[in-house]
Amino acid sequence: MTANRWQSGTSALLALGMIAGAAAPIVAPIVAPAPAFAQVTFYDVQSNHWAKGFIEALAARDIIKGFPDGSFRPNEPVTRAQFAAMVRNAFNKSYSRNPVRFADVPSNYWAHTAIQDAYQKGFMSGYPGNVFNPSQNIPRVQVLVALSNGLNYTPTGSTSNVLQVYSDAYSIPDYARNSIAAATENQIAVNYPNVRVLNPNQIATRADVAAFIYQALVSAGEATALSSPYIVAGVTPPPPIGNRITVRAGTFIPVNYEKAEKILVAPNEPKPVPVTLTVAENIIVGSTVAIPAGSEIVGELQPVQGSQKGAQFVAKELVLPNGVRVPISAYSAVVTKTETITKGINVGKVLKNAALGAAAAAAIAAITGDRAIATEEVLLGAGLGTVLTLIGVFQGRDQVELISVNPNTDLNLTLRSNLVLSRY
Repeated sequence: MTANRWQSGTSALLALGMIAGAAAPIVAPIVAPAPAFAQVTFYDVQSNHWAKGFIEALAARDIIKGFPDGSFRPNEPVTRAQFAAMVRNAFNKSYSRNPVRFADVPSNYWAHTAIQDAYQKGFMSGYPGNVFNPSQNIPRVQVLVALSNGLNYTPTGSTSNVLQVYSDAYSIPDYARNSIAAATENQIAVNYPNVRVLNPNQIATRADVAAFIYQALVSAGEATALSSPYIVAGVTPPPPIGNRITVRAGTFIPVNYEKAEKILVAPNEPKPVPVTLTVAENIIVGSTVAIPAGSEIVGELQPVQGSQKGAQFVAKELVLPNGVRVPISAYSAVVTKTETITKGINVGKVLKNAALGAAAAAAIAAITGDRAIATEEVLLGAGLGTVLTLIGVFQGRDQVELISVNPNTDLNLTLRSNLVLSRY
């Protein structure tokens, strides 16, 4: 990223109700000097505050402001509208998209211009239904994705390898993984109190956003780098020891499933449903292929109860192409999508390219009256006798909700503990 593409603004990251309204003209890129009137210190940002350097560096250039009482309120959340205003004034970039009219952002909304600007510059997007949700508090993952995308960053290394730096990489949403990897490579991520814990889905605070935006300016050549133990500088995979190699906890493992395009399971499956997945691409540590594509991962779909009802794949064993079998601890995200089975439904359409758990097969057979389902479809870990026994559980019902799993997108895995392998 070259310096002549960017200009730091002079009034970004303003406190709520103090955001400027007009778009800044595109001029020659500069780093704004410190104006004489800028408030640089805040009574609630103590000398040992983790974000003090980022906050004061931006405040010294009038890129960030506090509140009239002299506070900065570093732990307060930031809304999507506030973040759009911050981005608008921090980065002077040519528009890359045409304007869009968000249904929930009227032309007289205080941040209308800022939201349009952030959208047209490629930093932010809306949600399905043409809404922006301006008052929604923005999570850390969205801030990093916005900065990474707006600066046109893409990962140069393997996304899985880059994200090994985070012990909670498994909680990064799939849509964000490449952007977070790019942000990590460009040292935009700042994690307090543990540099290895990203907390991607946690609401971003004003201190978080100040640190992220300052680091984004550094990455674009618009600010001088600061020293902080909380800047994520990447991770170097551990070197092989003898003939051993370690795949770190948090590594993402993409998988596919060749037997069916859909797996239907009931929330009350009598036992976990066995499934064997295939590793979709080489998992590389350093320059070594640790887990070759085509390796199998043996595990089971387990029901998840509580507030988030669904199913989750739990890996038990890795089977390498050479036949070596290794215990593995890895999990998919919890799948909560459901499909409703009712009387008179088109059974053929429901079951096309589907595999069924025992209780799911019994439910469909009981509600539709099609007992042939128990023998004609791909049953996972259950025989005909089990299915016939379970049919009675669903007799008399008019409908049932089954969990619908797309194994090629829903069951991608994240290692929960280090995996030590012999070099393949």
